[in-house]
Amino acid sequence: MRRQLQTLLQRKFKVGLLFLLLLALLVHLAMDLALPAASRPCGCDAKTPKASGLPSDSIMLAGPKKLSLRILQDFSGSNGSLEKSPRLQGAGPHTRAGEPGVQRWRGDGDAGRTEGSKLVALFEHPLYNIPVPEVTEKDKLFVVNPMEKFSLRSSGSDEWVSSSKAETLLPTGKTAYDTYPTWLKFHVGINRYELYPRRDPLMPTLLRDLATQRIVSSVQKSGGTQLKLIMTFPNYGQALFKPMKQTRDQETPIDFFYFSDFERHNAEIAAFHLDRILDFRRIPPVSGRLVNITKEIRDITTDKKLAKTFFISPAGNVCFYGECSYYCSTEHALCGKPDQLEGSMAALLPDKTLAKRRSWRSPWRRSYHKSKKAEWELNPNYCAQVRETPPYDRGHRLLDLIDMTVLDFLMGNMDRHHYETFEKFGNDTFLLHLDNGRGFGTHSRDEPSILAPLQQCCSIKKSTYLRLQLLATQPYRLSDLLREALATDPLAPVLAEPHLRALDRRLGKVLAAVGRCLARAASPEEVLVDDVGSRV
Repeated sequence: MRRQLQTLLQRKFKVGLLFLLLLALLVHLAMDLALPAASRPCGCDAKTPKASGLPSDSIMLAGPKKLSLRILQDFSGSNGSLEKSPRLQGAGPHTRAGEPGVQRWRGDGDAGRTEGSKLVALFEHPLYNIPVPEVTEKDKLFVVNPMEKFSLRSSGSDEWVSSSKAETLLPTGKTAYDTYPTWLKFHVGINRYELYPRRDPLMPTLLRDLATQRIVSSVQKSGGTQLKLIMTFPNYGQALFKPMKQTRDQETPIDFFYFSDFERHNAEIAAFHLDRILDFRRIPPVSGRLVNITKEIRDITTDKKLAKTFFISPAGNVCFYGECSYYCSTEHALCGKPDQLEGSMAALLPDKTLAKRRSWRSPWRRSYHKSKKAEWELNPNYCAQVRETPPYDRGHRLLDLIDMTVLDFLMGNMDRHHYETFEKFGNDTFLLHLDNGRGFGTHSRDEPSILAPLQQCCSIKKSTYLRLQLLATQPYRLSDLLREALATDPLAPVLAEPHLRALDRRLGKVLAAVGRCLARAASPEEVLVDDVGSRV
């Protein structure tokens, strides 16, 4: 009996103690809820606007609804797939656009430079503010349906879907165009007169995407003499990857023929920036990138022929060589360190099924033979024949080709056998300056034969000549401008200093060639074709 009484008392004591603890907890919660927000003794309160350095009328994000909005903004800004660049100059793990070390262009086209920037001054110069003709609907490469929306699937697949599968309502103040991925906006912006505008707000994001977007597919590009890969991103954007084959300070041996030279990844990067500094804007955007051969090529490729060429070198590095006409063998394999490989990532132009391009054989194409010479190398009056041959007999096609000649001479590119145009625009449009990998191979010697079109025709656009003169002056020295532009690339330094110094020497030779033409001409107008009028 006594034992049962003791057990009963113990149970009552435990129940009573539990009841008191519960009561104390309820009282504490009630007191906490009754206190005003300002008097809560919590060290985690949000900082006041003054303490945080924000304006007094700033509104801090708080609560689940605003937090969700912030998350959506962060997601849309990264296209849902951005990764940190493998090598951003001086960038720490939390560096954001706008901070030192991040490749960016400001909206006014000054490449995101600070005060004292020569590039900023260049792009503010009147010669770089000559307006292009008004772009009409027929001058656009694509006519866009303003109601067509693209959105990322909520399932996490990172696929873009059309408006028929996406939500029908757009955020306040947004248009269907705002939902397009950056690569699609780039395609939509192409018109008869330019590949991209001088002040292109898309360029910082597009270059960053090329350098950081997650790669979901890597396959070998068919055709060509050397290995190239087509890489695909989660938002269906694609880039042409050219791997590193030479170090920065290597020169093409003097005994090499131009058609057996290596294609250089850094030449593609430098050519894009040089083309923009010359105000041609006819090369698709290119960024450098450090690629993981194992994770971003070998493990994800669906190209069986490419997959068979991977191996581990005696040094323990991951290598591959693919299939191509030249330099695709174990002796010329591309090897990582141990699996990291530099390369250039060039934004692909619209698919030819959507925007047909016409390939034109250059009149000054080389023979691509070890002993034979082309007709233009033997006939000093060759240009007279070209001027009578369509499409060079009218319009500005010949002058555009001479622009391309200037670009090629500056970077030492002898491999310009063809060029392309968008078929929709007929003959009245710009030339695409594609495939520049054989530029910047030598800095100690120049190749004067590249200037044959200029020397034989003695014609050049007045705007091009005036800009070349400007780039030969101290405030706008060409080598300084290109050095500054390339400093923002993830693979900087892109060019060795001797290549940059060679630019100034070659620019002087271009101006000297024009000077000789002017000296022989009856009037400057015979040489300098006025394409600016009173706009300068």
